[in-house]
This record gives sequence, C-alpha cells and structure tokens, in this order.
Amino acid sequence: MPVSVWGDADGSRYRASYFETFPGVWCHGDRIRFTNRGSCVIPGRSDATLKRHGVRMGTSEFYPVVEAVPGVRDSLVVDAGADGHLFLFVQLAPGRELDAGLEAEIRAAIAEALSPRHQPDEILAVPDVPRTLNDKKLEVPVRRILMGEDAARVADPDAMANPDALAFFAQLAARGGAS
Repeated sequence: MPVSVWGDADGSRYRASYFETFPGVWCHGDRIRFTNRGSCVIPGRSDATLKRHGVRMGTSEFYPVVEAVPGVRDSLVVDAGADGHLFLFVQLAPGRELDAGLEAEIRAAIAEALSPRHQPDEILAVPDVPRTLNDKKLEVPVRRILMGEDAARVADPDAMANPDALAFFAQLAARGGAS
C-alpha cells in the first residue's frame, strides 16, 4: 500500500485515490484471483470493468484485438456518459486515418474475437493514449474527464508519461462529447 502521492503535501489526492470508494478502507482498484496452485492472477482494474447489454467485460479484453488491426498503434476503451456510452479511442500508425474502411475492420475484429455486445458506440482517433510513468493506460481518469471532472483533479501530470495526451479528452468533454 502506498503511503503518499508525490507532490500531495496535504494528502488530499492520496485520500481521494485510495479511500473515497470505501471511506476508511484502502482500495487500490485491482482485482486479484488466487489459483489452486497458490499463485495469483491480477486481471486488471475492477473500476474499469464494463457492463454492456448485461455482459461484464474487462477493458483489457479489447486491447489485443483492436491493436492487432493493421494501422492501429494503441487504443483506450472507456464507458462514459449518463447512458453508458462506450468510446473506443484509437491512436493510428503514421499515415493512417480513421476512415469508414478502418472503422469497419476494427468493428469486425471486435465482433469476431469478442462479441457483438462489445461494439463501441463511437470510435474516435486520438493523437496519443494517456499513460502513467509505468505504462498503465489512464482509463479511469479519462472516464472521469469525459463525465465532466477537471483533468487537473483526476490525473497528476508528474505521474504521467505523456500529460499532454489528456488535452484531447478535456476538449471532447467541453464540447459535450460524453453526454
């Protein structure tokens, strides 16, 4: 369990990050499953789990499928908006653009490898996928930004590999892109 957050003199970001979900109880957001061999599997964040049409799915299910589509360099999937709008953000390889053909390829790959229920409501090209310094995708902060929270409150730029990547999502939210 971490004991503080860098640059958080009053401890407010630390408390918001680890103690808001269950007041007084530390919660880090990762799920863990212990095997009968005594090992464990950490499949990913519990707070980034999606539920579409009655089916629970992890965001990590999307990434190997979407990123195997030629022309897609990186991706981020976020469930945001009052109606559970599922966004798929794709960072494209240089020289590629998100046209109808590439979008159809992405949708076909998702339907074949996952299910039709995994289909995003919207696919948008992004200049960069925001990541922490240890390369974790910032799914939850992006969701919070799309839901109207201030980017400065939900993500510490000093803990990010690419803090400028959040600007796209803040602009999208300001235009009402997640309503």
